[in-house]
Amino acid sequence: MVKNIMKKKTCYVTTPIYYSSGSVHVGNSYTTIACDAYARFHRLNNYDTFFLTGMDEHGLKIEEAAKKKGITPQELTDEIALDTQKLWKELNITNDYFIRTSDKKHMRIVQKLFEKMLANGDIYLGSYEGDYCVSCESYFTKTQLGEGGTCPDCGKPTRKVKEECYFLKLSKYQDKLLEFIKSHPDFIEPETRRNEVISFVESGLEDLCVSRTTFTWGIPVLSNPKHVIYVWIDALSNYLTALGYTEDDENYQKYWVNGDKVVHVVGKDILRFHAVYWPIMLMALGVPINYKLYVHGWILMKDGKMSKSRGNIVYPRDVINRYGLDSLRYYLLREMPLGNDAIFSYDRFIERYNSDLANDLGNLQSRTISMINKYFGGSISKPISLSSDYSKDLQKVINESFANANNYFSNFRFQNGLIELWNIIHRANKYIDETTPWILAKDESKKELLNEVMYMLYESLRIVLIALQIIMPDTTKQMLDELNCKEEDRTFDKAKYGLYDNIKVIEKVEIIFKRLDVKAELEYQESKKVKKVELKPEISIEDFEKIDLRIGKVLEAKKVEKSEKLLVLQVKIEDEVKQIVSGIAQYYKPEELIGSNVVVCANLKPVKIRGVESNGMILCAVDKESLEVIKTLKKGEYSKVQ
Repeated sequence: MVKNIMKKKTCYVTTPIYYSSGSVHVGNSYTTIACDAYARFHRLNNYDTFFLTGMDEHGLKIEEAAKKKGITPQELTDEIALDTQKLWKELNITNDYFIRTSDKKHMRIVQKLFEKMLANGDIYLGSYEGDYCVSCESYFTKTQLGEGGTCPDCGKPTRKVKEECYFLKLSKYQDKLLEFIKSHPDFIEPETRRNEVISFVESGLEDLCVSRTTFTWGIPVLSNPKHVIYVWIDALSNYLTALGYTEDDENYQKYWVNGDKVVHVVGKDILRFHAVYWPIMLMALGVPINYKLYVHGWILMKDGKMSKSRGNIVYPRDVINRYGLDSLRYYLLREMPLGNDAIFSYDRFIERYNSDLANDLGNLQSRTISMINKYFGGSISKPISLSSDYSKDLQKVINESFANANNYFSNFRFQNGLIELWNIIHRANKYIDETTPWILAKDESKKELLNEVMYMLYESLRIVLIALQIIMPDTTKQMLDELNCKEEDRTFDKAKYGLYDNIKVIEKVEIIFKRLDVKAELEYQESKKVKKVELKPEISIEDFEKIDLRIGKVLEAKKVEKSEKLLVLQVKIEDEVKQIVSGIAQYYKPEELIGSNVVVCANLKPVKIRGVESNGMILCAVDKESLEVIKTLKKGEYSKVQ
C-alpha cells in the first residue's frame, strides 16, 4: 500500500546581501536576526524552509579600499566575508546558504541574465555624464545634489563621471509595474512604504545605468568585457542565482516558481531597488513576481543614525559578550515595529532585560519549578477538568494570545507577537497572586486545586517557550529542558493545552537572567564610549599666517627606539632635508609613508622628543576613531575616477 505523503509547504526568506564595507553593527544584525526568527518559525510549523543571506562584494569602493590596504579586492572581501559568517554563527543564525557575488556560479548566471535582457532589447548601450557617489554607488542629477555638489544620501563629495554604459529600460515597464503594485496590495508592507513606491513610480522612471567602465572589480559583460555589470543587476540577481536559476532549476522551481512563501526583507534605504528595479528585471527576464517585500526601519541611536564619524556604532559582539546573545535577539525584535525606526540605547536595553527577561519570564520559570518541587516532589498530573475561574481565564488568555502571536510571527510582526506572548507571562504571574499556592499548600483538601494551579503555570511556560524558540533559541532550550519537555514536542502544533498527562520537572532551576545593576551597567557603557575629539581654541587669521606650510617628500621612515607611538622621518622640502618626529606609528608602518608627498609645518621651533631632534611637523587629520596623514595629489587627481 502506497502512503499518501503530503507535500510540505515551502518558505524562501532572504536578507539583502550586505556590502563588504567592514564590520557588521546591530542595525545590519537586526535584519539577519529577524529573518532567522522568521525561518525558525516556519521550520517549527513544518515548512520546507530555505534561508538565504550573503555578501555584495563588487564595485569601485571595494577596489579603492583594497588598493589602499595593498591587497587585492578578492583578499579584502574574503576577510570581510569570513568575519561576517563567523558573526552569524555567534548570533546563532541558521541560514541555509551564504552567497557571495564573487562566487563563480553567481557570476556565470548574472552574465547570462544580462545577455538575455540585452538580446530582448531591455538593455541598451548608451553614455552617461553626471555626478557619482562612490560610497552609495549611485548617480545623481544636478538638482538631486546637496550643497556643494555633495551626495544627497550620505553627504560625501561626488565625482564627475563621463562614460559609455549600458542602461536598463525602466521607462518601458513603468505602467506595467504600477499596475502590478496597485493590483497586489500585499506586495509591499507596511502600506506606508507601498504608497511611497507608488508615488516614486508615478513621478516617472528614468532608464537605469547598469554597467561601468571606470573600474574592473566586478562581473564583465560577456559580449563586451570592457564593461563591468553594475551593482543593481549583480547584487539583486543573487535571489535567483542562489536557487540555481538557468542551471539547476530544482530549487528555483520549488522555492520560487511554486513557492508558498517568498519573502525579501530589506531596510527602508534600499526599498526602491527591491520594489522598482528588481521587479522590472524579473519582468524583462520573464520570471514571475511572486515575492513579498517586508520593509523595516533603522536602528538609531539617541543622537541619530549610527556612524563612525559620530562614534556611536554598537557592535553585536560587544553586547553579547556582556549580556548574552538571546537578550540581544529579544531586544532587537521587541523594540522594532515593522516599517518604523527603533532606538538602541543601553538604558532601554537594561530596562527591558530586567523587566521582561529577569522579572517576568525568568521569575515565572523559577517560581513555577520551585513550587512544583516543594509541594509535589517535582511531579504533577493533568487535572480532569478546570475548577477555578482563574484557571479558565488563564487558559483563555493562553489560547488567544498564542494564536495571535502565531499570526503576527507569520506576517513578520515580531514586536506584536512578543507583546502577545508577554500577555500570557503577565497573566500567569498575576495568576500566582490570585490563587496563592502557598496558602493552598497548607490545606490537604486543596491538593487537587493546587495541582491544577501548578499544571496551569507549567503549561503557560511550556507554550510560551515553544514560541520563544524562534527568538531566543539557546535560552528556551535550557528552560524547556528544565520543564522536561521532549525535543519532538517543541513544534508549534504541540503548543496546545494539555499535551502531557504526567509531568516531572528538574529538581533545581538555574537563574538564567540575573538582574542587572542599572547604575553600574550605565557607568560601564559610558566608560566604553569613544571620547569626542574637541576643537582647539579659535585662532585669528594673523595667527594662521605665521605658519609656513610646505610640501615635502618622505625619503626615509623608521620607528623611534623604545617607542610604540613615534616615527622619525627624513623629509625633503625643496633642496633641504628635515628630520621630523611624528606620533603616527600606531596608524602607519614606516614603509607606507616612504615616497609620499606630505604637508609639513616647516617653521616649527626644533624640539627633542625621546632624545631625537624634530625640525617640523607633519600635518594630520583626526576623528573619533582614526588619524590620517594629509597627503598631496598631483594636479587633476581629485576629479580622476580610478
